Amino acid sequence: MLRAALGVIPRRRPSTLPALTLEQAGVAVDREHLAAYDRVCGFRLSDHLPPTYPHVLAFPLAMRLLTAPDFPFPAVGLVHIANRITVHRPLTAQMSLDLAVHATDLRPHERGRQVDVVASAAVDGGTVWTSVSTYLSRSPSTGPAVTPPPTKAGEPTAVWLVPARVGSDYAAVSGDRNPIHTSRIGARLFGFPKPIAHGMWSLARCLAALEGRLPDSYTVDVRFQRPILLPARVRFAYADGRFALSGKKPHLAGQVTPA
Repeated sequence: MLRAALGVIPRRRPSTLPALTLEQAGVAVDREHLAAYDRVCGFRLSDHLPPTYPHVLAFPLAMRLLTAPDFPFPAVGLVHIANRITVHRPLTAQMSLDLAVHATDLRPHERGRQVDVVASAAVDGGTVWTSVSTYLSRSPSTGPAVTPPPTKAGEPTAVWLVPARVGSDYAAVSGDRNPIHTSRIGARLFGFPKPIAHGMWSLARCLAALEGRLPDSYTVDVRFQRPILLPARVRFAYADGRFALSGKKPHLAGQVTPA
């Protein structure tokens, strides 16, 4: 996070992505950490890994990539706008995971430029999990307008009260201590009146509500919309593989597709 903070100092940056893949072999799951993550995100305590949990394991590699001197944007200020996770087979805490992270597909966006950070987890040489996190760097752009896909998740099936501590609790288990999630002052510096929930927490909370209904292999696509200002009261809806989270405005829309 210190490297991320230092990255806001103005300097000349490259216009292309680094040809760099960061790897970490033999990552073991700490069951106490897994249990803490399950509690914060609403999953049942289990040796089965939530589909979003490897994202947390790969986060240190992703931060090293985003804060590398030759990365085209400062990490502070990047907006996580979309995510695609593919679970190739059920993951358990007994697995030793080989992680890899790289950046790809730098392209225009209607509000700046966007880039994909791709993370993967392998077991015995076979890929068991992949994630594509799309980040936006805001700036003037001539990129095409982005039209969000229609949401047909039906009527809300649950109402959740999201306490203010979710920002700091998720920061503790994820390592993502961006002050927009944990500090009122930090949030205001980036234009938010109050701290906001992590996008990956909101996705995890939605998938926790679908435990027992997800197949063994599937892809989850989500587009993050409006941030959740903490504390909050949100509505969850799910129908025919589509899910949504909303308050006074939509917060996210996603879809689960069996492999």
